[in-house]
Amino acid sequence: MTSLVDRTSAATVLARCDALAVCSEHPEHLDRAHLTPALAAAHRLVEPWMAEAGLRTWRDQAGNLCGRVEGREPGLPALLLGSHLDTVPDAGRYDGMLGVLLAVAVVERLRDRWADLPFALEVVGFTDEEGSRFGSALMGSRALAGTWDDAWWDRRDADGVTLADAARAFGLDPDLVGTAARRREDLVGYLEAHIEQGPHLEEADRSLGVVTTIAGAERFVVEVVGEARHAGGTPYARRRDALVGAAEVITFVERTARASGAIATVGRIDVEPGAVNVVPGRAVMTLDLRAATDAERDAMRATLLAGIEELCAARGLTVHVTTTHAAPATPCAPWLRDAVRAGVVATGDAAPIELWSRAGHDGMAVAAVTDVAMLFVRCHDGISHHPDEAVREVDVAAALDAFTAAVLAVADDVAARA
Repeated sequence: MTSLVDRTSAATVLARCDALAVCSEHPEHLDRAHLTPALAAAHRLVEPWMAEAGLRTWRDQAGNLCGRVEGREPGLPALLLGSHLDTVPDAGRYDGMLGVLLAVAVVERLRDRWADLPFALEVVGFTDEEGSRFGSALMGSRALAGTWDDAWWDRRDADGVTLADAARAFGLDPDLVGTAARRREDLVGYLEAHIEQGPHLEEADRSLGVVTTIAGAERFVVEVVGEARHAGGTPYARRRDALVGAAEVITFVERTARASGAIATVGRIDVEPGAVNVVPGRAVMTLDLRAATDAERDAMRATLLAGIEELCAARGLTVHVTTTHAAPATPCAPWLRDAVRAGVVATGDAAPIELWSRAGHDGMAVAAVTDVAMLFVRCHDGISHHPDEAVREVDVAAALDAFTAAVLAVADDVAARA
């Protein structure tokens, strides 16, 4: 049987990440989507690890894997620790999973302190953070936060399976999804450790970072409409080429966002009619916009949309913009952020670096029901959502120490306010 010391080491956390990477829908790469057999296999691995750490485990009716240990008395509000267990297609093995397994290790490290804690500890392995199967991210954490939308049940995956049918096949009862929701008074806060998914810690030669806020994001579909005509017979002066207009839009978006603090990305473009000898009459592209604050995001949105209209009008094109996703920025709660900072200081970093998260996380949803904060862990070259995701054992060891110290700092704060 694995010893307690081994189970709370960085090496064990990394070995467990490797073991989880085998739970995949694809034989050649990691692909573990919401409510799939691969996710069920991941639960079968993680649940015994939770139990070994002393957690009482259950799976809620949204598909999240949960565990709890009591504090100095039964029934106290809980400090949530966790991240997600689902992945994007062709994923790396640390995005999400590292945070869940660090949380399990922290709970076990604190075994001798449970009876002194002024709160219970819970670990949550969220599902559907990525949204890769049904196109609506954060469904697991939104269920926990009580912001579930019943309209999601009718969503279908690429094979035509509805979310409701997938839930039933996974052993869930859609009518009971509301039981996954937590009450504000039953929670102390939420802490998450996560790989940075960016290069800033590596460039600064730091193992860890304190997250200040999670990006406010919006996504759009931009439709550029011109006129499809014969490629040989239509002079340039008579053309209303939707693809050329879209190309100008793409370079304008990058140039404008690059000069600001925001990030804007055109990730996909489809062209019609798509024939080699036809001037394109329609181009439809996606636009992803993120910034540290809602004010910065909104200002960039206004600049981009006005510029897109102007560029298209100059070419005789019309443009239609549809918003497909909007999420406000999520500032980390100052008192929890201070606890995370204290955790990093406890590892020997006297002046922790602060970063805003360009990527979205479950904390964005959990913030609807309790305060949140995050710890970033250095990852090689900032690579994420790719098999080349990599972390160093020394950084994971620092994260484990910092995360443990952060929980104890939260305990001190809660006890002082009691």
